[in-house]
Order: sequence, then C-alpha cells, then structure tokens
Amino acid sequence: MNTARTIAKNSIVLLISQIITFAFSFIITIFTARYLGTEGYGILSLATALTGIVGIIADVGLGTLTIRDVSRDKSMANKYISNTIFMKILLSVLAFFVIILITNGVSYSPVVKNVIYIVMLSVVVGNIATIFMSVIQANEKMEYISLNTMLNSAVLLVGTLIGVYYQLDILFFASIYLIANMINFIYIVIVYFWKFSIPKIQVDLSFWSPTLKQALPFGLTGTFATIYVWADTFLLSVMQDNTAVGTYNAAYKLITVLLFIPNVFNASLFPVFSKFFVSSENSLQLAFEKYFKFMLLISFPLGVGTTLLSNKIILLIFDSQFAASTVVLQILIWSTIFIFLNSPFTQLLQSTNKQIILTKITSICMVINIVLNLILIPKYSYLASSVVTVITEFLVFTLVLFTIRKSGYGFSKLNLEITIKVVIASTIMGVAVLLLYNLWLPLIVLLAIAIYLAVIYLIGGIDSDDIILIKQIMGRG
Repeated sequence: MNTARTIAKNSIVLLISQIITFAFSFIITIFTARYLGTEGYGILSLATALTGIVGIIADVGLGTLTIRDVSRDKSMANKYISNTIFMKILLSVLAFFVIILITNGVSYSPVVKNVIYIVMLSVVVGNIATIFMSVIQANEKMEYISLNTMLNSAVLLVGTLIGVYYQLDILFFASIYLIANMINFIYIVIVYFWKFSIPKIQVDLSFWSPTLKQALPFGLTGTFATIYVWADTFLLSVMQDNTAVGTYNAAYKLITVLLFIPNVFNASLFPVFSKFFVSSENSLQLAFEKYFKFMLLISFPLGVGTTLLSNKIILLIFDSQFAASTVVLQILIWSTIFIFLNSPFTQLLQSTNKQIILTKITSICMVINIVLNLILIPKYSYLASSVVTVITEFLVFTLVLFTIRKSGYGFSKLNLEITIKVVIASTIMGVAVLLLYNLWLPLIVLLAIAIYLAVIYLIGGIDSDDIILIKQIMGRG
C-alpha cells in the first residue's frame, strides 16, 4: 500500500470514528450541561481543565516520543513499552500529589475536590493506556485507535444518559470518565496482545535518562500548551465563580469538539512526517504544504459560519440559561482557525527533531496568556478569557510561521492567492447564511457547505494537484 493510500485509510477510519464521537459528544454535552446547569457544568469543566494541566506530568512527552521513534524503528517497540510503563506509574503518583496540593491550596469545597480527584484518576488510567496506543499509532494501525475512541465516547454517552435518567449527582458524572478510561485500558491492552505481541518486560534504567531528556521538550510543549488552553478555566473558578466557568466552557466545549478535524490529520500524518524526514525531503515538503492548504480551506469558512450562527447553535444545544455563551462562541471560534493552521507546523517541527523550538514558543505564549487573564478576568470575566485565547493562538501561529519560514519550508502555492480565494468563498457563503438565517439550522449548515464548496471549486481553490492526490487516495491514480 503506497503512502497516499495508507494516509487515506488511516484518515478515513479516524474521520469516521471522530464523526461518531462528535455526535456522541454533542449529545453528552447537551444532556450534561442542561442537567447540571451552569454551576454544576462549571465544576465538571474545572475538573477536566485542572486534571488536563496536571495530567501532562504523568506523560512528559513519552507518548509523542514513542510514536516518533517507533515509527522509524519498529524494533524499539518492546523497549519503549517495558520502560515507559514504569516511568509513567511513578510520574502518575507525582501528578496525583500535585493535584492534591493545588485543590487544598485553593480551598475548594469537598464536592469540588472529590470531583477533581475522580477525574484525575481517570487521567492516570488514560495515560497508562497511551503507552500501547502510541506503539499502535507508530505502526499506522489507526483502525484500533478509532475503535478505542468510539468505545470511550459510547461509554461516556451511556453513563451520561443513566445519570440523567436516575437523577444522580455530579460525583457520578465524574465517575463516568474513570469507568470509560478503565474500559478503554482493558480494550487497548487486549488489542495489543492480540494483534502485536505480549511485551517482554526488560527494564533498562540506562534507557530512562536519555529517553526522558528527549521526551522532555515534547512534554514541556504539551504542558505549556495545556496550561494556556485550560488556565482561563482555572482562573475563572478562582477569580469569578463556577457559573462563569460553566458559561465559558459551554462554548469552549463546542470548540474542542471541532478539533477532531486536525486531530485526525495529526494522528495519521505524524508517523508519516517522521519517516519522510529521514527518507524523502521532497515528500515531506509536499505533505506539509497539502496539510496546511486543507486546514486553511476548512477553518476559515468554519469561523465565518459559526460566528453568524452562534446564537442558533447555543440555543439548540443548551437552553436560555446558557444564552451568555453566544458571544463567547463568536469570539472563541476564531481561535480554532489558528489551531487548525498551527497543526501542520506542529507536526513538522516535532517530526524533524525541532521540538525544542515549539517548546520555547508555547512557553512564551503560556506566560502571556496567564498574565492577560490575571489582568482582565476580574473586570471582564469570561469575555476576557475568550479574547485572550484568540490572542494566544494567533501569537502561536505568528511565531511558528516565522520559524518555519526560517527553516526553509516554503508554501509555494499555499500563499496569498489561496488565502484570498478562501476569503472570497467564505464571504459569499456568509452572505448566503444571512439570507437563509430564518431557516432550520441544520438546513442552513448544509446549504452553506454546498455553496462554499461550489464557489471554492469554481474560483480554483482546489487545483489539479489536489484532484490527482484525491485520485491516488481513491486508488485511481
């Protein structure tokens, strides 16, 4: 199977799983937010944010390093599994100790503390499972990752529906995350033992130090990025209240769900980028350019459409108690555009052994994000966090773009011309959305997509190279 077909197969199975996950997450968000209300949903969001930040300690980049190195040399799989499992157990204990210190330092209520502890346990279990998932991803067997994703979402959905039906408390909703990750852990271990091999435990302490040193830039990058993604939620809980957290995270949840699109490409292309770096510079350049172009084609119209339809979206998914989330969504959606566009840069830097550059960039942006939130949240609450998030992602994009250009990776056809075409097509689509605004929301969305695709094709936003690539992917080229 050639590279284009492999990428296509992996992207398709991941896309299918992510669409199903998107649908499940949509239902979960509706029921959870409406049932728990702004305050209860705020507590659960706080737990997710705080454990997401601290949970990075339990991985410190080992997962990403495993994918990169095993994709280049499959014989390293057993060595990584044998050693990282013990590293992660020790790191997980440290992470849990840190979460205890934070929750007691802030003096959260007993209920909030217990929710955070339960969710943290689920993060620890999930981190251990990623040891096996990383090797599976390095072997480009994304169908098993896809099944894992769908299983996780299905368990969360069933648990949520049970919680709502029987009117259970917020501790049960926190426990759903733990149950889901425990089931996923069992699944991924069985798959690995069945389809790959039963690892031979061969602990090599001399392997630990150099491995942790190589993984640390990945881990720091993940830590800094996670902090500036979730710091606003934590600071809102401290400087405002759980209602503000719930209002902000209702919109933020929708943003994070949309990230399944770049996540699909990231999972499929990171092993490919890593191999191309040592085998074909031209192939790496082409893959990078196409990835960036497709992210641009998708993200900008998504931003325009969501901005115009945010009120309808919020009222459809939630209810009037979340009406204030409308303006939050209108602002936050523009951070999504930069996250989409940053994805090709991130994969390129990580796969070409330049992860330390990304670490420096994310550290700068993390500091700026926290400082701005500390200054603005007391006066502007969740609106400040929304704007600061956009500013942060734009800054990441600007710095990474500058770095990539200095590294010699140009954009050739992915330049001002394609950007102008995307803006034109998105503007025409936006006008159509305004004219169709009184129609049923799903119908508006379908018509908007059709109009955008027709316009972008007619003005040459999709060129002959793209058509050839699509034919190769379909097995016709």
